[in-house]
Amino acid sequence: MSAPSVYAAINAVSAAFARNGIAKTHLNAGDDYRYRSIDDLLDRLGPLLAEHRLCVLPRALEREVAERREEGQRLLLQVAVRVKYKLVSVDDGSCHSVEAFGEALDVSDKATAKAMSAAYKSAMVQTFCIPLSGTEDPDRTTTRLAAPTHLPEPVQGWEQWCRDIEDVVAVCESEQAITLVHERNRDLLQALSRERADLYRRLGECFAGRRKALEARSAPKPDAKKRSPRAKTGAAAPEREKADA
Repeated sequence: MSAPSVYAAINAVSAAFARNGIAKTHLNAGDDYRYRSIDDLLDRLGPLLAEHRLCVLPRALEREVAERREEGQRLLLQVAVRVKYKLVSVDDGSCHSVEAFGEALDVSDKATAKAMSAAYKSAMVQTFCIPLSGTEDPDRTTTRLAAPTHLPEPVQGWEQWCRDIEDVVAVCESEQAITLVHERNRDLLQALSRERADLYRRLGECFAGRRKALEARSAPKPDAKKRSPRAKTGAAAPEREKADA
């Protein structure tokens, strides 16, 4: 007894991709990673589905929507979907279903469409085991992760964090202590300069003011005007004359 035609079609499409996968030719400059676009997948998968008489029918099962705000305070819509894809063979009507999730953010009305595209790409890549092409084995080298370039806002918020730093600087008793506070908080200070320039300037004035106060306190004070030895001798002379008398 032969297997249902749907599995033969899935196998044929997988075999075609095994010979020549889809490379990650696009670069996400913001997060610095390469990816395969949905258009890359559709351009390659569409002709193969037609050739092997295989239909892919989507059905959205779940959809969740939430509002988020990005760093610039712009409102975003976050959409998450769960989608079932039914793969149907035209030859005998046999079918097989797979499910996938997709998530997306968008400032207008494209979040759901983006989430559906993400779900479709994930489902098809896994169903047909689509490999990369023109890339080496990922275990050949080990990537050393760099320190994150962006630090999140402190849990107490930038305003309170700045007040805490000002309190620490106010009790520093030496230039070395002030420098140590600055060095220990260097990364957060850099993040503050990007996120809240006004608070960054205020902290800069706080550091500078404390340094000036310490310099003024440690500067040598001018001595009180001293009397000349001649004046002292003159003032003492009458007493000696009285004693001689």
